[in-house]
Amino acid sequence: MLTTTCIGAFPKPERVPVTDWFQTGHDDEDYTAKVMRGWAAAQSEETQATLDDATAEVIADQIDCGIDVVTDGEVRRENYVHYQCRHFEGFDFENLTQRVLRNGAYTSDLPSIRGPVRSTGEHPLVRDWQVAQAAAGDHPVKMTLPGPMTITDTTADCHYDDPEALAADLAAALNAEVHALIDAGCRHIQIDEPIFARKPNQALAYGIDALRACFDGVPDEVTRAMHMCCGYPRFLDDTDYPKADPGSYLQLAASVDGVVDEISIEDAHRHNPPELFAAFERSTLIVGLVRIASSRVEDVGDVRDRIEAILPHLPADRFVAAPDCGLGFVGRDLAKQKLRVLSAAAH
Repeated sequence: MLTTTCIGAFPKPERVPVTDWFQTGHDDEDYTAKVMRGWAAAQSEETQATLDDATAEVIADQIDCGIDVVTDGEVRRENYVHYQCRHFEGFDFENLTQRVLRNGAYTSDLPSIRGPVRSTGEHPLVRDWQVAQAAAGDHPVKMTLPGPMTITDTTADCHYDDPEALAADLAAALNAEVHALIDAGCRHIQIDEPIFARKPNQALAYGIDALRACFDGVPDEVTRAMHMCCGYPRFLDDTDYPKADPGSYLQLAASVDGVVDEISIEDAHRHNPPELFAAFERSTLIVGLVRIASSRVEDVGDVRDRIEAILPHLPADRFVAAPDCGLGFVGRDLAKQKLRVLSAAAH
């Protein structure tokens, strides 16, 4: 019986006023304005109560579908990166900077780094976790944070001109957030670094060291996880979205293995070769077994067959079943169908 988890994002209930960044369309000139309006709408006391209820709702969905380690669904987040960065010194959300991203795929106005990045001592995820854990009961809630390399890829550096130094300061600020969560009682913490798979050379040069620094001083009873996906779709049933090089995971495996307790990889949209699973000798692998860009609901037997194909190369006690990435695009009903298939196959 394999443990099941989700990666982070879950479809927001319709009454939530916060617009997901990936739902606005990066090529839309109003992208930033839409995201900012969503953030502003989420600040009222009345909206906080709505978000609390919505958090409980998405957790109930996950538990009902058989998920063992749930997430808060990132219900409050307009953008999983910027939500955290608003609470760090050095970020300017008023005077944005235009950047061309993803090898020219789109252009966006992004928050600007205009000074040293530091923790402000505000820890927004602590209350988020407390609300989620109260709703989850005996099920542990995993909290997710953006990693240093991913933050640098989704903001505009107007101060450091030194990616390694910036990553180090971001890691120190994130480490303060991690310890605040631990002090509050959270025991499952995940750093999201999708950029690792897209920029493996930079990950090897300084990204893995920054990831390690995010968890500096974390006690053994806390499960340290990281997620590196291959790319996010632009819309549901998008079959042509840009994906990381298929060899990236294998290029990174030996260096990232053992740095954290759990490593999340995608496998559903593109199966990995057997040697990848065998390359991880210490870390548990969170393996994506259902697709997040497809409206097709997987068959329980097919998912079970894939699990059984992986097991000769990865021991069951280091195998956690999950979706490929966040489920935000698929909608609530489809997300639940996919999670029920996942849980039935894993359990």
